[in-house]
Amino acid sequence: MSGEGAQQGTGNRGALTVCVILATLMQALDTTIANVALPYMQGSVAASQDQIDWVLTSYIVAAAIMTPPTGFLAGRFGLKRLFLVAVGGFTAASMLCGMAQSLTQIVLFRVLQGAFGASLVPLSQTVLLGSYPRERQGFAMALFGIGVMIGPVLGPVLGGWLTEQYSWRYVFYINLPIGILDLIGIMVFLPDAPRNAGAKLDWFGFGMLSLGLGSLQLMLDRGEQQDWFGSGEIMIEAIVAASAFYLFLVHTFTADKPFVRPELFRDRNFAAGTIFIAIVGLTYYASMALQPPFLQELMNYPVVAAGLVMGPRGLGTMASMLIVGRLIGRVDTRILLAIGLTVTASSFYLMTGWTPDVSQGTIIGVTMIQGAGLGFLFVPLSAATLSTLPLAERTEGAGFFSLSRNIGSSVGISVVNSLLTRNTQVNHATISEHVTAVNRAFENPAIAHFWNPLTAAGRAALDAMVTRQAQIIAFIDDYKLLMIATLAVIPLLVVFRKPSAPNAAEAVVVAD
Repeated sequence: MSGEGAQQGTGNRGALTVCVILATLMQALDTTIANVALPYMQGSVAASQDQIDWVLTSYIVAAAIMTPPTGFLAGRFGLKRLFLVAVGGFTAASMLCGMAQSLTQIVLFRVLQGAFGASLVPLSQTVLLGSYPRERQGFAMALFGIGVMIGPVLGPVLGGWLTEQYSWRYVFYINLPIGILDLIGIMVFLPDAPRNAGAKLDWFGFGMLSLGLGSLQLMLDRGEQQDWFGSGEIMIEAIVAASAFYLFLVHTFTADKPFVRPELFRDRNFAAGTIFIAIVGLTYYASMALQPPFLQELMNYPVVAAGLVMGPRGLGTMASMLIVGRLIGRVDTRILLAIGLTVTASSFYLMTGWTPDVSQGTIIGVTMIQGAGLGFLFVPLSAATLSTLPLAERTEGAGFFSLSRNIGSSVGISVVNSLLTRNTQVNHATISEHVTAVNRAFENPAIAHFWNPLTAAGRAALDAMVTRQAQIIAFIDDYKLLMIATLAVIPLLVVFRKPSAPNAAEAVVVAD
């Protein structure tokens, strides 16, 4: 793809830079802007806690599946044409998400949104790198990084404000003016690039991987609702996923030009890095999915306040990435990764002590620490994973690296929300065993006034209190799991060989 980008003229460099940043910002916004509005969507379409998270996982899985073929599609149909289709499709799918009347419709349109949006970031990188001479590509990627880093900061705040002032639907409608402006800019300023009509894609490998990922995600998303393997539907989805992954692996090791070349995994940095980034994606996006219901349902935060509290996480990431950018090449990458893991794990440890009485300042401080930990992970991990690959294999490696991160993210969201639902039920049953009419605590008139187990109103109030306590414990259990998962990848650090220092462009290209 970079070869095509190199053919672009530089006369419209400023206008193209604006178009690229807009496309990147639009895609980056959509990874966080919907989170804070989830409780409102849940009420609007009458969905359960685990069901509404399909809005997040469907987008991530679709983006994961459609990111690796971007290079083939750009070569086959032309970079400009693919960019226009991606922006136009993403904008149209966003409008459909806003108009959706049911959970099924939202999830379907989010799949379309993820599929079209998957190529926005790699295409933006290609256009930007092709518009600047080599000596200024580091500066170009710094501009690109602005769009990537502003999205997580602006997303929760903007999403909360739009939901409060208008409706949750406007978190999707906001893409319309951005998308139209971007389409006009691309049509006017981006020159046509040569196409490779002979470009080929391993469609069987791509199809089996897509089928396997889709079936696995469907199984994880619907498992709790369908009683897992007690359901015929879940059994079928598990069989389809296992069969598709088996065929994909067999094909990968026997085909002449497979979708993913197994030679990549002979590089131990790359093999360890793909596992590492999956866990990082799992912990980061899962924690982002847990925070809105904790703030809005347990702590009764208004949606705007929830967005303002979540926004500083991105500020922590931005600040630490600026620091890391100066340290890469001077400090061993493994040390930077160890710092990132330690800081992230410590933030989860602090979150295990959260109750609905936790102060707003504490929440902001801990989420900023968590964001800072992420900044110490993404860029150094990209450098350590890809810098030891031959130059010709780095584009393919970056695609699979991004795929691994997205798979970890979607699986993490599904797992923590499934555990949240299940553990709430288990904790409720456990606590209820100790709440009986003969419990001496009810002899206290102050307690009996509110939670009298002998009256219908008292029992209802008592059940609500037990459910609330059960949810608090379930959230704590999830944060403990995320802390353990973060600490579990620390041994992988010994696997990494010391990589050569990447240039600025390489480091940021794969950091998004």
